[in-house]
Amino acid sequence: MKINSIFNLFNCLFMINFQLKIYNKRRQMKHSGLFFFFFILSIITTSCFTVKYSMTGASISPEVKTLSVQYFQDRSTGGQPAFSQQFTSALIDKCRSQTSLHIITDGGDVAFEGEITGLDTQPTAISATQSGDQAAMNRLTIQIHVKFTNNVEPKYNFEASFSRFKDYPSSQSFDQAYKSLSPQMIDDLTEDIFNRAFANW
Repeated sequence: MKINSIFNLFNCLFMINFQLKIYNKRRQMKHSGLFFFFFILSIITTSCFTVKYSMTGASISPEVKTLSVQYFQDRSTGGQPAFSQQFTSALIDKCRSQTSLHIITDGGDVAFEGEITGLDTQPTAISATQSGDQAAMNRLTIQIHVKFTNNVEPKYNFEASFSRFKDYPSSQSFDQAYKSLSPQMIDDLTEDIFNRAFANW
């Protein structure tokens, strides 16, 4: 009697285990089917969008293939001869690193042009000394006028001025301040311009 009971117990356990395996396989097949369905659906849905997105958040029409940046002439009175080339190159590098567009010299599907309208310094804080009032801090300001043309989607065209400033101690000369501060200011300006052109939120 005991042997039959033990046999019946093992038989029941075996059948339960067998049924569980069948149930798990059916669940896996069901989930696999659902996963495959949603995977195919996501591919089809994505292919229907008319706008492609980059890792940076920029939104660019897939019809846009080329980009051009004209040389930014320095119309300011700052007297920094290399600034035009530095800024123009920085804007090209920004576009090259943030998009997959082909950079050409002129006539791009999207195009930047403009000029440097301000590169100067002004006192911002005055301190009293025995010899009279003197500037304690100066402010370096850079201003860029930009015209952006989108030949594929003209609604994104714009013409605007962008500016950045940084303060520095009056103990520094203008040339010293320019050399130390301008790289970050150029980076900030190109970021602002790029976002205005391509981050169409």
